[in-house]
Amino acid sequence: MTRPITQYAKSGDVHIAYQIIGSGPIDLVMVPGFVSHLDLGWDDPATVHLRDRLSSFSRLIRFDKRGTGMSDRVPVATLEERMDDVRAVMDAVGSARAAILGISEGGPMSLLFAATYPDRVTALVLYGAFAKRLWSPDYPVGVPSLDRQAYLELIERQWSDNADLSIVAPSLAHDAAARERFAVARRMSASPGAALAIARMNSEIDVRHVLPAIHVPTLVLHRAPDRDVTVENGRYWAANIPGARYVEFPTGDHWMTTGDIDAILDEIEEFLTGVRHGPEADRILATVLFTDVVGSTTHAAAIGDHRWAELRSAHHAVVRRELARFRGREIDTAGDGFFATFDGPARVLRRPGQRPRRQLPSVLLRSRATPDRAHQHQSAGARSLAHDPCGDGRRAHAGLAQRHALADGPGHPVPIRPGRSVDESRFDHGIR
Repeated sequence: MTRPITQYAKSGDVHIAYQIIGSGPIDLVMVPGFVSHLDLGWDDPATVHLRDRLSSFSRLIRFDKRGTGMSDRVPVATLEERMDDVRAVMDAVGSARAAILGISEGGPMSLLFAATYPDRVTALVLYGAFAKRLWSPDYPVGVPSLDRQAYLELIERQWSDNADLSIVAPSLAHDAAARERFAVARRMSASPGAALAIARMNSEIDVRHVLPAIHVPTLVLHRAPDRDVTVENGRYWAANIPGARYVEFPTGDHWMTTGDIDAILDEIEEFLTGVRHGPEADRILATVLFTDVVGSTTHAAAIGDHRWAELRSAHHAVVRRELARFRGREIDTAGDGFFATFDGPARVLRRPGQRPRRQLPSVLLRSRATPDRAHQHQSAGARSLAHDPCGDGRRAHAGLAQRHALADGPGHPVPIRPGRSVDESRFDHGIR
């Protein structure tokens, strides 16, 4: 995925940075949590996967809230002022109506926008969010005041240090690289003073009175083990927003980009589009064939360039005809060699209607007077070559050539030497 261009919308006198990904049939505005930076995360496969899935069915609109990331670093604003930044971004991108995805602290901001501008919201999705941050007698699922105060002091004292992920992402708590990435991300997203001011403002959030006023389709998503925003917060949303759909996941961290991301994305896609496509498969089971003309350099020198070019062209035509006959797929050619895949070992090891053989049809191994060498291998879970025919394909091509260059001598077909996976599968296809 190519990193999109960052653009700016004006919300009053404040510049709000935003990016657009994809061009799907619906607009989806992602409202981030605590702090964010639009240009970060593009080197993290999980984050890229999240953005790729969302933008596969929508025009995904992301932005940095005022005071954070690439937006103007102005003093912290009220929730109402920050909510209006969503409207400014939608106006800038020409979005009359959009679905709103509020993540964590972005949840109450999204809720307030849906209540204030219901004619501009097609649907509301809340993930790992809270209606009120602090504990109170009438909201026992909130964070105790003493715990919150300790967190605020930690921000001021250790904002520049490697992050402790034991609360937001315990699955990564002992991953030094992940902790360092998070530390860099938060330093780039906000200064210690700005982060502290935002955290203090978030501590005062209470949008419970707004919940009954929500009349747009609403999906509430929460992971049961969430240690940052406990699952009772999600259950509260679902119980108090009229008609809300609630999905609780039995595993996972507060961070959406850990654990089974696709389970969450499947729910979002189905809720917004009515269809659940799931992630695009990037792995297949395929039988891989590599052929190489033995002694091609010597032979070419002996017969001359013109004759060699004709012979190679004839060789390629024969190989391609046989690939089509056995439903093979040409992935790559390198000089006089072929790299191809088949949907099963029987396609490579036998001709239709003939007794099974443990060698390739000789036409694939010889081109008239010029011998070939070949190897066939079945790979389970190999990355789909359709996605990168010039990347994984060529690396596999070269690797097989190096490891399995087989030849029985000039003019002789080369017997296949199956790997274990192929040897086992021969019995399923009647091959002995």
